[in-house]
Amino acid sequence: MTIDFKVFKGSKDGSIVESKTSKPDLTGDQVLVKVSCSGLCGTDEHYRHADMVLGHEGMGVVEATGPAVRNLQKGDRVGWGYEHDSCGRCENCLKGNETYCPERQMYGYANLDQGSFASRAVWREAFLFKIPDALSDESAAPLMCGGATVFNALHMYNVLPTARVGIIGIGGLGHLAIQFAAKMGCDVVVFSGTDSKKEEALALGANEFHATKGVAELTGIKPVDHLLVTTSFQPDWATYLPVLAAGATIYPLSVAEGNFSIPYMPLISNGWRVQGMIVASRYVQNRMLAFAALHGIKPMVQKFPMTAQGITDGLQTLKDGNMRYRGVLVPQEA
Repeated sequence: MTIDFKVFKGSKDGSIVESKTSKPDLTGDQVLVKVSCSGLCGTDEHYRHADMVLGHEGMGVVEATGPAVRNLQKGDRVGWGYEHDSCGRCENCLKGNETYCPERQMYGYANLDQGSFASRAVWREAFLFKIPDALSDESAAPLMCGGATVFNALHMYNVLPTARVGIIGIGGLGHLAIQFAAKMGCDVVVFSGTDSKKEEALALGANEFHATKGVAELTGIKPVDHLLVTTSFQPDWATYLPVLAAGATIYPLSVAEGNFSIPYMPLISNGWRVQGMIVASRYVQNRMLAFAALHGIKPMVQKFPMTAQGITDGLQTLKDGNMRYRGVLVPQEA
């Protein structure tokens, strides 16, 4: 017996193609999930020219379970993110850092025949996340990657509630970073090009807002201890270095081309750190969901139909910089 479902793939010319895929009957700890919605992430744009099923911010309902599934049952709401599997035996897996497993299976590199732009998907129970009742499907989907990314930086690297946290950009990542940092008790300082999003940033929990367009150097600002870069491009570091406290950490959270270049001597003399990271581990992902549910953290979303045209429109909205602030694809059939 096979399981057939609809999927949406990228293609060489970048157009979205509706297709079908099949999976054999469930084995081991595999779970069949009926997709209720999917987040639309910038990484999906990066893969739209690949012959693969798109989407990695999945949300859905368990329809069936394999014989080794222990904790999930039919009807449970679950989500999944960027990582699909790991070896479970290496040092990184044993330490709870399975995202650095040398045998990890990540979006874009494994399971190319399925994703969250689909009617259904089959994933291991071990890499599915049960969703708290306080989070709706449409709120939880963007947290599977976007929310987990910013929470990972704040949770894993000694960001204390007494810290001043700077956030560059108010977009898909930035508007979530503001909420998480504010609810953690941090003094949140937002940097954006113009004042157009100032009131929104303050409403989300920012304590300060600074417009940066045309500003060669930021001065007169109390230094920040942590600086989260959430823009889709690298900032001009000459602008931001004056606002870094001694011992501050920079977190590049988005994907950008080229080299990371920062003045050498100021880095040494001020004891600054640059903290790279990949997606959140399962431990951190579950902590993030619990924290978001407890504190009412929700993404601002724009909905698009989960059709070839709807996905195309959503990706174009994202590419044009007009998404406020996370796209969510909603299936058009039962």
